Amino acid sequence: MTDHSGSLSDHCTHAELVEAFFALHAGLPRQAPGSDATTRHLLSLCGPLPERPRILDLGCGPGRSALLLAQEAGPGAEVTAVDLHRPFLDELRTAAAERGLADRIRPLEADMAALPFPAGSFDVVWAEGSAYILGFDAALARWKPLLAPCGTLVLTECEWTAEEPSAGARAFWDPRSPLRHTARNLAAAQAAGYRVLGTHLLPDSDWAAYYGPLAERIAGAEARARAGDAPGAAAAAALAEAREEIAVRSRHGREYGYTGYVLRPADAGGAAAWPTRPEAPGDAAAVRAVNLAAFDTPLEADLVDALRTDPAWLPGLSYVAEGPDGSVAAHALLTRCEVGGAPALALAPVAVDPALQRSGAGSAVVRALLAAARERGESLVLVLGHPEYYPRFGFVPASRFRIRAPFEVPDEAMMALVLDAGAPLPRGTIAYAAPFGV
Repeated sequence: MTDHSGSLSDHCTHAELVEAFFALHAGLPRQAPGSDATTRHLLSLCGPLPERPRILDLGCGPGRSALLLAQEAGPGAEVTAVDLHRPFLDELRTAAAERGLADRIRPLEADMAALPFPAGSFDVVWAEGSAYILGFDAALARWKPLLAPCGTLVLTECEWTAEEPSAGARAFWDPRSPLRHTARNLAAAQAAGYRVLGTHLLPDSDWAAYYGPLAERIAGAEARARAGDAPGAAAAAALAEAREEIAVRSRHGREYGYTGYVLRPADAGGAAAWPTRPEAPGDAAAVRAVNLAAFDTPLEADLVDALRTDPAWLPGLSYVAEGPDGSVAAHALLTRCEVGGAPALALAPVAVDPALQRSGAGSAVVRALLAAARERGESLVLVLGHPEYYPRFGFVPASRFRIRAPFEVPDEAMMALVLDAGAPLPRGTIAYAAPFGV
């Protein structure tokens, strides 16, 4: 799961340490936290796949994800499973044959940092528990060219879930694989030219699925050592490292976790069909009409009109998407709010002409508006909305950043998007502009 070479015994060669690590993990059901349920969920966030999807599984290990992807993606799937450890690939070949999936899976011994594929080769690039080998930012950059038009990158990354991790947690992770917070990784993905289709924090059960069998393997080795079958120096070092990793998770597991990211290049379809621009002076009536049509009551239309005359209104942060005839097809608005006394932005309302819903107009106008806010130097956007819609733009529960609404609301519905990971992040209660009435 982590690069252990820097912390193992100095009395062994690097090759011996690597071999000992693989020997310890040989035959285990998982090589990193995860589950079949998580793999299926991340795949569902990719949306519809082509009839014959080309999938690249990087750092596939013995192929738990590759086998499931080949099965779930259908008989036309072509899964290329890449790993540098040949015994893992041999396990995968055997398992694929046993499950009748040999014609869908191509095991390949190769380095994920130097892949032998031309640009645009894959509809899905998949990396569960392996992106850390390159580093999150390097993985985003190196694997993006491999994606076909409208292709999707799926990767999981271990990251801090506590705002201020303890010294004990940092003492373990910082020398091995320094972790970042979700906000910084989301900002990195967006800066690398991706839009976020969804994120998923792996549950504790996914960690147990990895550490449970590993702990049993360690206990067996310790029992053999007590019986006089002492391991060699490299094997002992691998055992000690794995034992410490499990102990750190037991003590500090609430401070870090694995998050799955489902990403698509921002220029991959959708936005070009819907030209977007800042609202013009003559658009007010059309914007009101769209809001009246999109909602069951006039409250949202009245809110926009009230915000126009409020100090919270920010010129240039009311955006529209145009239909083929130049009419206003969708509208999205950002206005000033505060969190704990610090400035932030509130995204509300977002309205789409009912005849054009599910056409991409709403997504296009929201992405354009968020890009405009980022260019202005804004750092934080908040939205109270549908938890299955807004994560595609990078929003995550605001509670992760200790930000809360001024009223009772489901945790998953109050969301935040960090536009500038380098800016100080406020925390506290949101204070909306007066027209919101809260």
